[in-house]
Amino acid sequence: MRSKLAKDFNSFADLAAAYSEGQDYRIVNVPRPASSVAVIAPHGGNIEAFTSDIARGIAAEQFGLYLFEGLLRAGNFAALHLRSDRFDEPGCLDWLTTCDRVVSVHGYGSGDEKVLLGGRDQALRESIVAQLAEAGIASATAPAGLAGTDPYNICNRGRSGAGVQLEISLGLRRSARRGALVLAVHKALLA
Repeated sequence: MRSKLAKDFNSFADLAAAYSEGQDYRIVNVPRPASSVAVIAPHGGNIEAFTSDIARGIAAEQFGLYLFEGLLRAGNFAALHLRSDRFDEPGCLDWLTTCDRVVSVHGYGSGDEKVLLGGRDQALRESIVAQLAEAGIASATAPAGLAGTDPYNICNRGRSGAGVQLEISLGLRRSARRGALVLAVHKALLA
């Protein structure tokens, strides 16, 4: 009998074989043909709280949006949190081949209000850091386990092979200041 835990899955196909779309999880894909920017939350819904809302806000009407959202009553993180270097949902990967810039929105469990930045797009990371500083939001380089530098990490699967991974603390995701975070990242993507 399968344990149905995300840590046991090597790919999205493994997850999809254990769980049902529309019942256990939902995929939202809103490409914007006029934009080559993708904002994604591969651990949205009830997997990492508020990451879907933040991704929606950053994308607004200008940028493409992709959400993988957990819908289970409980245990979404353990069941559906597919590692970012294993997140290979075919619809997402296909769409990302048309995108030059990718920002993935994630969460980590700290109560402070901070953003950890990773990914391979150094220039975009620096632009986001500058906008966050202007908004008064603390940021730092993500540590090794959250660095998002693996070429298979979903943030690095766009045309350029380099994206940005935002790890947002639970404290900031719950805070009213998350609106300032959304605006700061959106501004950096417009630059």
